[in-house]
Amino acid sequence: MVTHAGTVDHGDALLGVERTERGRSARLRARFVRRPGALVGAAVVLLFVVTALVAPVIAPYAPDEVTRARREAPSASHLFGTDELGRDVFSRVVFGARVSLRVGLVSIGIALTGGILLGVVAGYFGGWTDALIMRAMDIMLAFPGILLAIAIVAILGPSLFNVMIAVGIEAIPVYARTARASTLSVKEQEYVAGARSMGAGHGRILLRHILPNIIAPLIVLATIGVAGSILAAAGLSYIGLGAQPPTPEWGAMLNSSRTYLRDSWWMATFPGLAIMLVVLGLNLFGDGLRDILDPRLRD
Repeated sequence: MVTHAGTVDHGDALLGVERTERGRSARLRARFVRRPGALVGAAVVLLFVVTALVAPVIAPYAPDEVTRARREAPSASHLFGTDELGRDVFSRVVFGARVSLRVGLVSIGIALTGGILLGVVAGYFGGWTDALIMRAMDIMLAFPGILLAIAIVAILGPSLFNVMIAVGIEAIPVYARTARASTLSVKEQEYVAGARSMGAGHGRILLRHILPNIIAPLIVLATIGVAGSILAAAGLSYIGLGAQPPTPEWGAMLNSSRTYLRDSWWMATFPGLAIMLVVLGLNLFGDGLRDILDPRLRD
């Protein structure tokens, strides 16, 4: 009887936890739906991701395919016109989504990984470790982000891969400071003290108790950071330090079209619109996530 009662109680507890999680998920979805800006941002981000994934199906031409129509205005055969070499601008913009998505994800992956590692170590151990790491972050923050990225690319050499590294490195301090602040708060919680008193090592405490409880604000920050990474990479490509021809990257397309702005407006307009829409969508989506995940901003 005792075993049976204990089994029933355990099952009821699991059912209660499941219902609580369902209720929490439903509340989060409801808060998200009530924010039109977040929905618009999510739709734009979804369209951007789908475009990048199915680019070969959507694009009528290969991104490097040269046609006889050079600098042709938008028409039925070339929706966004053609560039100075006769390449279809629409196809290049579509394939450019792949490049920008890769740049954004890789750059933020570098920034998020480095920032979490440094910030958690600094916040958890404190002392001279904290002082050393955070002073290094302060030095990096003393430089304008784009200037630091330019310096890194100048050292490594102009290429799309080096741009990802540069943009990721220059964004590390933001994530490190956020991770440190969250770690300082979480490590004082009772469950961390309880785990420590039971003999849990530093690694177990960091992985099982600290990291899961600080990841939410970092994910929100990373969502918005993808937009900044795409914009920074486009800027570096525009000045010739990023993607090199014939890579269909939006910033590089703007760079090659600047000579023809007066007569061939479409060459710069459509890559520029693509950058604007993606950055706007990611920012709206990130703001929506922040609003529903930050307890201080909940209705």
